[in-house]
Amino acid sequence: MNEPTSKNGKQRLATEAEAMEVAESARERGWERPSFLKEMFLGKLRLDYIVPFPDFKGVNRPEFQEYYQKMKKFLEEEVDSDAIDREGQIPLKIRQKLAEMGAFGFKIKKEYGGLGFTQSEYNTLMKLITSKDGNLTALLSAHQSIGVPQPLIMFGTEEQKKKYLPQLAKGAVSAFALTEPQVGSDPANLATTVEESPDGKYYILNGEKLWTTNGTIADFIVVMARHKEDGKISAFIVESKWEGVEVVHRCRFMGLKAIENGVLRFTNVKIPKENLLWQRGKGLKLALITLNTGRLTLPAATTGGAKACLAITRDWANERVQWGQPIGKHEAIAHKIAHMAATTYAMEAVSDMATVMSENQFDIRLEAAIGKMYNTEAFWRIVDDTLQIRGGRGYETADSLRARGEKPYPVERAMRDARINLIFEGSSEIMRLFIAREAVDKHLEVAGALMNPKASLGEKLAALPKIAGFYLRWYPGLWLGWGRWPRFSEFGRLARHMRFVERSTRKLAREIFHAMVVHQAGLQRRQAKLFRFVEIGAELFAMAVTISRAMKDAQQGKPEAIELADVFCRQATRRARALFKAIWSNDDKANYRLARQVLDGRYRWLEQGIAEFRDVAARTAQQKGKALVEESA
Repeated sequence: MNEPTSKNGKQRLATEAEAMEVAESARERGWERPSFLKEMFLGKLRLDYIVPFPDFKGVNRPEFQEYYQKMKKFLEEEVDSDAIDREGQIPLKIRQKLAEMGAFGFKIKKEYGGLGFTQSEYNTLMKLITSKDGNLTALLSAHQSIGVPQPLIMFGTEEQKKKYLPQLAKGAVSAFALTEPQVGSDPANLATTVEESPDGKYYILNGEKLWTTNGTIADFIVVMARHKEDGKISAFIVESKWEGVEVVHRCRFMGLKAIENGVLRFTNVKIPKENLLWQRGKGLKLALITLNTGRLTLPAATTGGAKACLAITRDWANERVQWGQPIGKHEAIAHKIAHMAATTYAMEAVSDMATVMSENQFDIRLEAAIGKMYNTEAFWRIVDDTLQIRGGRGYETADSLRARGEKPYPVERAMRDARINLIFEGSSEIMRLFIAREAVDKHLEVAGALMNPKASLGEKLAALPKIAGFYLRWYPGLWLGWGRWPRFSEFGRLARHMRFVERSTRKLAREIFHAMVVHQAGLQRRQAKLFRFVEIGAELFAMAVTISRAMKDAQQGKPEAIELADVFCRQATRRARALFKAIWSNDDKANYRLARQVLDGRYRWLEQGIAEFRDVAARTAQQKGKALVEESA
């Protein structure tokens, strides 16, 4: 795809076909490594991939445990999160202490000056840090989950690693710059460009990036840019000290008040040729592969946040007495607490399983995406319930509570900080689209010609033998097999839940196939239906790994884990059944029709009775500026 500009020099937005082409070209091709969820969407429950529940790698090492306790003490005794939130800034002394502790080099190998922690150890630390302060999580995660270290470790040359990794491990901050005013999850409209310098030694970078986390303090930045010659997108390591790199604006948000996020402008920045990351034209693929691992941070971080909410709720529900008994004994509150505890347990199972799979060389593109989607949404509901149980004290700031002599539980701050997790690193909606595309990958491989409206009749006819050969073997198997008692009896009390997972796995694969037959190429526009498939898959995955984890925990002296898993699976089963029912019985067409009418202005009368938005601040500033001009004249 060529550079998206029109004849008048303004940016031309990519068409739907162009956007799809760019997205497809960046996808990982094939499935060379095992994937539990890929098999699940095809109707196969590969319990051998998840049972027994694997060990978290390295976390019991004395070296790591010593560091963990050191970080815990630092967070508890030196980090004032309410002050950070109030002032909108992480103090320099805190950043310096983190650098001294090696926190900017968690996963960087020791040979480059890092701590050399495993992904499991890294995620364990992220759970801990998030339980204290999401701003610190954003700083450290943006730096080493999607910032320079991760793509450099995966795709950098040895010369690049020797040059940059030691600096990054010592505390040099990094960022990742992809988003632009017209570019979010759709990179087809990328407008930042590079072109070769006349002497052939540099790439000349021009453009502007939006919402670059850590961008306002970053020393090094991974920048995505389009080559002017052919429109291909590459990734580059850019140093912020170079001439032409400018921080235009620091963005401020509802939560994460101290996040260093801003608008960056690049004007004729000279990037040495050796700072190209990986290969020319593979920038988007680099970003997607990096995010597969980078996304593991959010499931872990939100699990840490959920644990903190559960602790706050347990204390308060025992302490607060209404109508003669602690509020936790009232059924309305007790049900919320049961949901929070069971869901937190499942969240940790989902996060830990995806993490260990990444270390065991699984293809985790689906597991990481579902972990991100499932855990961030589950955490949001847990934060909401925590605030509801705390009542007015949940809505009151920690500073105000402290001033009144009450325990300053930061529930209000937690809610503000938690909301961005559903948007960070791919919104929930984009995650569903990504997962849906990967879930039907095998079907598109086999029957893509029939699904493609551009395919000729000859191409469709030529594909028929391959299609028949696959589906005549695959489809009958989705109806065969025993999914009732006594199968899975080794799971004891949880066996019935595993039987439900197995039966539903085959049913999910059948329903996806039926939808493809009915809607064919139009299925890609049936997003509500695709989302239900994804949500069912997420619930089944969460159930399976939670059962596996509970069995292991029970064997290791925590028999109460069975109760947590049982309650979670009961809740998840109800959700899955409702989603199955809604696949073919729903209000999708009516909802879409109404939305289109709203956008067309048919219901503008419904908006009557409001004060229209006027930018009073901008008008006041304009008037002041005009008055100053007149006064000087």
